[in-house]
Amino acid sequence: MSIWGKFRISSFQIIAFGFFTAILIGTLLLMLPVASVQQGGACFADCLFTATSAVCVTGLVVQDTATFWSTFGQAVILVLIQIGGMGVVTAAVSMAFVTKRRIGLMQRSVMQESISAPQVGGIVRLTRFIVLTALAIETLGAFLLLPVFIPEFGIGKGIWYAVFHSISAFCNAGFDLMGIRGAFSSMTGYSQQALVNIVLILLITVGGIGFLVWNDIRQYGIHLKRYRLQSKLVLVTSAVMILIPFLWFLLLEMKEMPVSERILPSLFQSVTLRTAGFNTVDLTRMSGGGQGLMILWMLVGGSPGSTAGGMKTTTMAVLFLTALSVFRRKDDVSCFGRRIGLDPVRNAVAILMMYLSLFFAGGMIISITEGLPLLTCLFETASALGTVGLSMGITGRMGLLSRGILIVLMFLGRVGGLTLIYAAQSVKKASCSTLPLEKLTVG
Repeated sequence: MSIWGKFRISSFQIIAFGFFTAILIGTLLLMLPVASVQQGGACFADCLFTATSAVCVTGLVVQDTATFWSTFGQAVILVLIQIGGMGVVTAAVSMAFVTKRRIGLMQRSVMQESISAPQVGGIVRLTRFIVLTALAIETLGAFLLLPVFIPEFGIGKGIWYAVFHSISAFCNAGFDLMGIRGAFSSMTGYSQQALVNIVLILLITVGGIGFLVWNDIRQYGIHLKRYRLQSKLVLVTSAVMILIPFLWFLLLEMKEMPVSERILPSLFQSVTLRTAGFNTVDLTRMSGGGQGLMILWMLVGGSPGSTAGGMKTTTMAVLFLTALSVFRRKDDVSCFGRRIGLDPVRNAVAILMMYLSLFFAGGMIISITEGLPLLTCLFETASALGTVGLSMGITGRMGLLSRGILIVLMFLGRVGGLTLIYAAQSVKKASCSTLPLEKLTVG
């Protein structure tokens, strides 16, 4: 009997355990003296936080990546980002492709859950397409960044910087090596550099829309009507969630700048806001309204089956469509000529309540513990839970309890709250009886 049959491990448990194992191994590797420039190596707390942030493709850091970690440590972080972005299951399957090992039915089922595929059939071909496409996009991104980084840093370092930032952007991780300009400076030195902005924007967007959208694009090209409903919702919701903050930043937050100098920073920040965690402007100078908008957008995150975390764009789309159907007094939730079932609506409501509860509880505890303004702390918890990585600069100054809260939130945000809940339950409990129905007034 195989280990799967003996212990009855569910797909959700395998996914959660896979992320946990990757974080643990990454922590141990970062603790090696060779991984940091600090004599004797980094402490366990810093390594655990960094490994979690890398595997969960968040980008929150307690030590500057460029100046604290050695080249070996940076390479470990980059590998963890790649594993976390593609998903630990997809990364493991990639090794099976290389070694030409047979992939069984249980493994195929786990692959389906990992990339949110609608069915098991064709999952191996789809996963192979995802892996090869991801590597090709990351390679192209690195190649396009070379003309900027090689003249500035030299050939060897320029290539390393191009590869690192291409993978970090595609995986929506937000880790950068620009601390050599100034600690935790992110991409602020390139706010008006068109090539860097455009390449990173495209990498972040492609990585964040989801693997199933890629498959529809490959199969149907520009024939949008033939796309599955999920792909249509992802594309429309993503476009709207880029446009709104773009206009906000352009017209309100950066109004002191000349119009010609606002466009790139506004577009870059609107794209990186939900998923990637890079920034080309000083976030602490944003207004309270701007920070509030950023918090809401960070909680949403990317799309299902993508390199990003968060509640997901489809969750917000389903919630919006459900509210719209109630306002219009319709019995069914529908969109693009298709009816949405009850299960997605229930899941969307559960996810929203879970994220809001974790987000507020974490922010309030950190605010009380650290003696910091609540809005600032909510910004950090939203960034962690949405696996974004944007920060108001307080992460490195937090105590162990607050860092522990952020670690848990990053893990939940990347693995998925429902995945962990389902992983904790051995089987779905079936009921043959139905309780009496009674009317309840809400609203």
